[in-house]
Formats: sequence, structure tokens, C-alpha cells
Amino acid sequence: MAARERAQRWLQNIWYGAEAAPLMLRALARVYGTVTRARTAAYRARVLRSHGSGRPLIVVGNLTVGGSGKTPLVIWVCEQLRALGMRPGVVLRGYGGSAGRAGPPRRVDGSCDASVVGDEALLLSQRLSLPVVVGHDRVAAAREVARAGADVIVADDGLQHLRLARDIELVVIDATRGLGNGRLLPAGPLRESVSRLARVHALVLNGAAEVALPAAADRVPRFRMQLTGGELFALDGAGCAPLASLAGQRVHAVAGIGHPERFFGLLGAAGLVVIQHPFADHHVFRREELAFGDSLPLLMTEKDAVKCRSLGLQAAWYLPVSAGFPEVQAVRLREMLRAAVMR
Repeated sequence: MAARERAQRWLQNIWYGAEAAPLMLRALARVYGTVTRARTAAYRARVLRSHGSGRPLIVVGNLTVGGSGKTPLVIWVCEQLRALGMRPGVVLRGYGGSAGRAGPPRRVDGSCDASVVGDEALLLSQRLSLPVVVGHDRVAAAREVARAGADVIVADDGLQHLRLARDIELVVIDATRGLGNGRLLPAGPLRESVSRLARVHALVLNGAAEVALPAAADRVPRFRMQLTGGELFALDGAGCAPLASLAGQRVHAVAGIGHPERFFGLLGAAGLVVIQHPFADHHVFRREELAFGDSLPLLMTEKDAVKCRSLGLQAAWYLPVSAGFPEVQAVRLREMLRAAVMR
């Protein structure tokens, strides 16, 4: 296992397990918290200024590091905006790709490589067929999305990117893991204090588990999101098959996402016997890592599939997932979005 992945596993055990945070991490968290509070205060006092793109902007973000379900929610939000007759576009950092580290904003299309634009950006471009732009300067990236024809912009992540002006903030929380040990980075998974939740427009809880939230979030509207997926697609494009067709069978399942257990649990709930192979979020796969020495089917997430299509894997499938809400909540959230972008 690579040193980076070992470090991530160690931190995950501290953030979401029973292991206590070492003194050094707690000291660093105090420094991080001081810097974060000072930066937020500077924006609220308008010492530092936010900048817009000339289009309404919706932030889909989270308070914690790692996967919480933002990307499926971004897809759902874009689909709702389309239903309202709008042409949305998406802006994101492009984590894991070189374009997200330096250089001008980069438009994403089918000819792009995940090593350049990042796996999430490539997934969004393929699923939505809408303008998608990545860049470390998200204000410039948002303006590029507007030039590409979008009349409303959805930011995948960016809750803490206060330089980017926004009209509405949706925060996704993994209902299974919650806010972890409640500490700031690096002693815990929090990017900012839980008091930040009092200033967002909606909380989206991903999953059915009950989650303890701080009092700061008591007055914020809450929505319960479920991720579902029922159709497998061959990695080589040769066809598709119902997920239920593999019920009772042993399969290899790989997941290089923030919370691999969510994917494994989805497969297990469908009746598959899952041999789990978790990898670090945004992992760049090599063919030999996915050679398990047998003929069992290989299943992966859609996010991993965009990086693995060129590996020539046999009997490999990916499972797209979609976000859904109880109908009453879906109607309410759609109305919140409509009110925010059509002022």
C-alpha cells in the first residue's frame, strides 16, 4: 500500500473511529482554526471580496473532507434546472488533474483525460452533456462556464471558496459517518467549524441513518437523499445488465472514492457477495492492481470507470448511481432552487 493511502487510512481511523487524535494534530487543528476564522471574518467584513460571474450560482459543498455524495447531488440539481428551462453549467476544481493545480480554466469534453481534468469533471461532462469547466481559480472558471453558454452555474464543492460569490449553498452530509469526531483538520475531518452550518440554506443528508447534528443546524431545512443504482454497464461499452442479475454471485468490487463502504454496501444490499477492494479517493489505477487471478466479475463506481476504460479489463462493469428524494422534499428543494436562480 502506498504511503499516501496508509496515511489516509490512519487519519480515517482517527476522524471516524475510536483512535484519539495525537497532540500534534490537535495543535495543528488550533492553528488551522485560527486561520480559517480570520479568513471568514475578512470576507464577512468585506476586507476580502467575493466575485461573481454574472450568473446565479449554486454551491453544492460539504463541511468535511472526503466523499459525502456531492457529485450525484450536482447531477440532480442540474437536471432540475434543465426542467425549469435553464441551461446549467458546472464548475469545479478538478481534483486529481493537472488543470486543477495551475494554468487557465479548462473546458471538459469527451476528448479530455482524467489525469488532466480530474475524474469527477469527466464523469459530470459525460453524464450531463453540459458546459463543465475546471480550474484552480474558480472565479475565472465560473466566468468561462458563463461564456460557454450557461445561464446558471453549479459549483461542485466550493463551500469554503469564499472568493466565489454564490446565491444558495447546499451542504451534503454523509448520514452514516456524520461529522466524525467533530474536530477541525487535521485532527478531524472538518474543514471549518460546525457553526458554519447555521449560515447555509439547506442540509442534504445522504443515507437513511440518523445523524447527530449541532444546534447550529437546528433551523436549517433538511432533506434526505438516497443514492440508487440498478443497471450495470460494461466498461468496454459492449452492453448493460441489471445489477440484480448478479445476486448471489461473488464479485470483486473496487472503489477509489471518499467512502468506499457506501459502494460496497449498495452492492451487498442487492444480494451480491462482495470481495472488497478499497482504494484512496481519486486513485489512479494500474491494470495489475485489478488483476485478481480469477474470472469473477469486476465491478467499480462510475467515477473509477472514467479512469479505467483504457486498461483493457475483461468482465468489468460500472454502476452509475442517481440521487433521489421523497417527493414532498424534492418539490420543496426544487422550489428553493427556482427561487434562488430566478430572482
